[in-house]
Amino acid sequence: MELAFYLSGLVAVLATVGVITGKNPVHAVVYLIVSLIAVALVFFALGAPFAGALEIIVYAGAIMVLFVFVVMMLNLGPDADSDSAGWRHPRHWVGPSILAVILLAVLVTLLIRGDMAQVIAGDLLTARSVALTLFGPWLMVVELSGLLLLGALIAASHVGRRSNPLRNRSGH
Repeated sequence: MELAFYLSGLVAVLATVGVITGKNPVHAVVYLIVSLIAVALVFFALGAPFAGALEIIVYAGAIMVLFVFVVMMLNLGPDADSDSAGWRHPRHWVGPSILAVILLAVLVTLLIRGDMAQVIAGDLLTARSVALTLFGPWLMVVELSGLLLLGALIAASHVGRRSNPLRNRSGH
């Protein structure tokens, strides 16, 4: 299990370096998806399957799909059209593919060996313990972060809207 922890951690670090050094936003998002899946495997290796499942479902699933749609739907100008054919070239997918294959090998090895009882020592993270922590002593922080995200959503929609000339009420 420790080998799975270290390999998943290494893949997470390498994928994060790919996110930071990526010039194309789509490549960065793909590396970020691999990094988030690697972090989920780290959670599984630490004996926190609930946190690992949430990492995959919430972050690698929903939020990354949103990022991909936002990146692809943005109007980046005429330079984006010339770059759009280049990111589909297979050589750009070699790095994320190698890292994903390493993660798949770690996962398959864990499932075949069945070492799930030999997780790294620590407290078991359950949905109940997360809920008691978030809505107990950390309730104010959760509420404030929700307001911060709401403000960011409003600011992003304001910045991202197209500047149309004002029209009068008759539509002319």
